[in-house]
Amino acid sequence: MSKMFVGIDLGGTNIKIGCFNSRLKLICKTSAATEANMGPESVVDKIAKTVEKLLKDNGFFRKDIIAVGIGTPGPAKYKEGVIIASPNLPLFKNVPIKKMLSKRLNAPAVLENDANAACWGEYVLGAGRNVKDMIFFTLGTGIGGGIVCGGKLVRGSDGNGAELGHIIIYPGGRLCGCGQKGCVEAYASATNTAKRAAEAVKAGTKSSLKNVLERKDIITSKDVYEHLAAGDKLAKQITDETAEALAIVCVNMLHATEPKRIVFAGGMIAAGDILLDRIRYFFDRYIWPLKKETVEICFATLGEDAGIIGAAALAKQIKKI
Repeated sequence: MSKMFVGIDLGGTNIKIGCFNSRLKLICKTSAATEANMGPESVVDKIAKTVEKLLKDNGFFRKDIIAVGIGTPGPAKYKEGVIIASPNLPLFKNVPIKKMLSKRLNAPAVLENDANAACWGEYVLGAGRNVKDMIFFTLGTGIGGGIVCGGKLVRGSDGNGAELGHIIIYPGGRLCGCGQKGCVEAYASATNTAKRAAEAVKAGTKSSLKNVLERKDIITSKDVYEHLAAGDKLAKQITDETAEALAIVCVNMLHATEPKRIVFAGGMIAAGDILLDRIRYFFDRYIWPLKKETVEICFATLGEDAGIIGAAALAKQIKKI
């Protein structure tokens, strides 16, 4: 019998699914619209049917599944496999998704935070390979995070640790979507990088980004980096503020866990070295001078597959073969 591990990344908009062999080689993958407004039972049924179709289309069967891993946005009771609530899945309240999916696919399952799953994917097969201690940030609508210490994910007492985007770096600063003020997410997510640029333009700061705002009624982080490359001063200021915020949280995490590698993922890393070099610049500016640090700051390598790879790798842990 083929040994197959299924990795699932459940988002508010899309469900990504991958099937992997015992060496975590990707055999096949697919995606489908979540349709979260249909409710938990409908979503779980859709996941199961999509998995079954993916297997069938590639010459496998449900009986070939050894274990399933699923990454979801929190908060959740991960050990129990229950989604407590989710801003991206508004109808999911105390949903025992692990039990539901396990029953539907007739295989053991494990539930993990989506950022932790992506972190674990990068640790196992991506930018975190060959180290035992790693910090992971994903830069998108918000900022997700993951911590690996001594080769193990750090989850916290209730499984909801490593919310790195909500580390406060500027007390009393910008209001974050979580309700706190001064979180790194409020400054350095893709959404808030763009939002700060739009605020500056609306306040009268001269910038070529004004044309973007007038044309599209919105500025994206991609716009910021494109105009930075063209020499726009506001775009440089916004980029520096984002990089500085990320560097500060990197310094804090270095002192907390002393990772060997700090990895950035998510849509905003498409900015490339123009962003990474500035993060490194501010990191070197703020880190203590007492000893030479050997931590490496780099970009992730697995792209959008990190979540399904990590989920499958975690599934393999519960059914070691």
